[in-house]
Amino acid sequence: MPLSTACNRDLAHTRVVTCHGYKREDGLWDIEGRIVDTKPYGFTNQDRGGWIEADEGLHDMSVRITVDAQLNVVDAEAIIDEAPHNYCKSISSVAKNLVGLKIAPGWTNKSKVAMGNNHGCTHLSELLGPVATTAIQTMASERMKHKKATEETRKGLKSPFINSCHALAADSPVVKQHWPDQYQVKTDET
Repeated sequence: MPLSTACNRDLAHTRVVTCHGYKREDGLWDIEGRIVDTKPYGFTNQDRGGWIEADEGLHDMSVRITVDAQLNVVDAEAIIDEAPHNYCKSISSVAKNLVGLKIAPGWTNKSKVAMGNNHGCTHLSELLGPVATTAIQTMASERMKHKKATEETRKGLKSPFINSCHALAADSPVVKQHWPDQYQVKTDET
């Protein structure tokens, strides 16, 4: 279902985030993310020859993290193909600071610290959220291919996603159906 009809408006900015998860032949996983920001109009820019054309990437940045089966980051790299300032491109090596982190609760804060705050790149740091989600979805997809998701398979297994969203709240019908041992009866909070 589409969003409701909006009032008359003019496009001012577009951000496209694309992520892919890959299984490597060595048993590791590559998770790649790319962020591209564009404007529907041209504008002046000193560092890029004086002008950035309409729909030309204001930001065009990519990151790849390599993780093991436990979601530990074993390698990372970033590339900045386009940025508003030439100086931005000098920071892509900061991605190596992600090595040793684990995609788990606390990832967002730990990855932002690793990426250096004002000694890093906000856009690359922002990209790490969707990259982490893609890693989790990639690993879940792989597990589903190799395991039949039956009640017997799930019985006794704790889901790390309980209480991570509305559908997976401990008192939801989804948890009751798929993880009955983790289901909690809703209590009245009055």
